[in-house]
Amino acid sequence: MESPTNVKIVTADLGDTSHQRAVLSMMDAYSSDPMGDGKPLSEYAREHLISGLIAHPTSIVFLVFEENRPCGIATCFRGFSTFAARPLLNVSDFYIEPRLRGNGIGKQLLLAIEWAARETGCCRLTLEVQQNNYVARTVYERFGFRQAVYEADADGGGSQYMMKNLA
Repeated sequence: MESPTNVKIVTADLGDTSHQRAVLSMMDAYSSDPMGDGKPLSEYAREHLISGLIAHPTSIVFLVFEENRPCGIATCFRGFSTFAARPLLNVSDFYIEPRLRGNGIGKQLLLAIEWAARETGCCRLTLEVQQNNYVARTVYERFGFRQAVYEADADGGGSQYMMKNLA
């Protein structure tokens, strides 16, 4: 299926109130999605998300608009690969409205992210995806993402993503 021609991807201007509203709308939709938290953003998150993104020095947010209506988002953060001695770009959140999935908008959004990463000298894109999110995993794999398993040496085994939630 072809991507709608009336879709536009922009880097969010977090000082623009219309972009702020679009970010909150899309992040609330993503949070409510079964592949998000399955519930809307908390009041705390709604009140602090924009200021937190503005304050975080490596934030870059991409918004997808159909006409003038937000319909997708990618929230990314720059990082640094010490082994490559170059920056990287991590895709933290990636969401397209369900009614528009399967028509190439996700690929367009990934291309915009990749272009921005290349323009800033990044050595790689990274992301995390739920194991049971087969649709998203397929989109990412078609785009060239691969499961990252690093083996230190024959005795070291592989590395895995780990997390500790802090209240």
